[in-house]
Amino acid sequence: MPSGGSCLARRVPQPRHATLATLALILGGVAIGTTEFVTMGLLPDIAAGVGVDIPTAGHTISAYAAGVVIGAPLLAVLAATWPRKALLIGLMVAFTVGNALSAVAPTYGLLVASRFIAGLPHGAFFGVAALVAVDLAVRGQAGRAVGKVMLGIPIANVLGVPGATWLGQNLGWRSAYWLVAVLGVATVALLGYAVPHLPRDRSRTVRNELSALTSLQVWLTLGVGAVGFGGMFAMYSYIAPTVTEVTGLPASAVPVFLLVFGLAGFVGNLLAGRMGDWSVIRSAVIGMAGLGISLALFALAAPYAVPALVVLFLVSLTASVLVINLQLRLMQVAGTAQTLAAASNHAALNLANALGAFVGGLVIAAGWGYTAPSWVGAGLAVLGLGILAVSLLVHRRDHPERVTLRPLGAADSSPDAQIVAKVT
Repeated sequence: MPSGGSCLARRVPQPRHATLATLALILGGVAIGTTEFVTMGLLPDIAAGVGVDIPTAGHTISAYAAGVVIGAPLLAVLAATWPRKALLIGLMVAFTVGNALSAVAPTYGLLVASRFIAGLPHGAFFGVAALVAVDLAVRGQAGRAVGKVMLGIPIANVLGVPGATWLGQNLGWRSAYWLVAVLGVATVALLGYAVPHLPRDRSRTVRNELSALTSLQVWLTLGVGAVGFGGMFAMYSYIAPTVTEVTGLPASAVPVFLLVFGLAGFVGNLLAGRMGDWSVIRSAVIGMAGLGISLALFALAAPYAVPALVVLFLVSLTASVLVINLQLRLMQVAGTAQTLAAASNHAALNLANALGAFVGGLVIAAGWGYTAPSWVGAGLAVLGLGILAVSLLVHRRDHPERVTLRPLGAADSSPDAQIVAKVT
């Protein structure tokens, strides 16, 4: 192992309970994934509870997404000098407070404000969790480490969201947010116990974090996520009416489709990590191209139940491969601006959410049917692939001797420098 890697092994203590440290990061992801999506399933209950109509209650979803987009880069910059363990705990405390406020909000306006607060730590937590996972990973296994800590979202889709939705429907919608708050408290306790103290990199400053904003490769990678991944949301936002209106199944079949989507995401995260350890760039290309192809296939398979389920599995699988490797790609190209870049990936993905749902709604409103969002999604994936191609051309221009980025030299032994080496 190069001397830089040896230095990292000396400077970063391994957790007393490595499995518990990983579980703490995953549990935080489960809590975040649950609160992000449970509102959609409880929207009628929430609307009745705060005395507004359903479209107005839907603004609480937008408020959460706005919190993610604003909070990810803002908190990453403001907390640039914090030790990462303390930052993770602080973010999860803020997240827990936001969800507790959501549970007790007496009016619609306060609920919207509470959802915004709950969304602020979302992107920064996932970004820092990925960095901590790589800090603790064996050299050459950074991709697998990031894939594991990102399992929180698919686990939330399979267990957290259905469980919280059931709870909210039977005990009142506020109970769903209380459940998330309890998960947040458990995460804080587990983070404090199991995650080791990671030495603060003295070179990590607000100015260095802001340097990410000057990197063309960072912007291109964020563009791939914001545009290309929007293709998945164009289809997924309208999966329920697609199942009932195009596939011709009863509404009771929708949870089956959602379960398949969540299980595929779980498998995709594990696969994405191993692919990232092979080649981040190639894996991102495979994920982006595969997403576009599978979205087009879903538009064709949607009238047939079993083929639609199979293709939906492929959509979720390839989307997971793309997301994990975009996360790793940002960690490659960010230099010393690791926290801002890693957190901004989730801001870009929430922009993708908004873009995909918006354009998917436009084509449905135009009368083109419920398969049209899948075709639009395939088009967005092609655009994302084009942006990724530009990124590769720029990379080849700057690094003609290699397809992947040159790792930093062994003389640069700062934790962030070693993260770049580990994911290269």
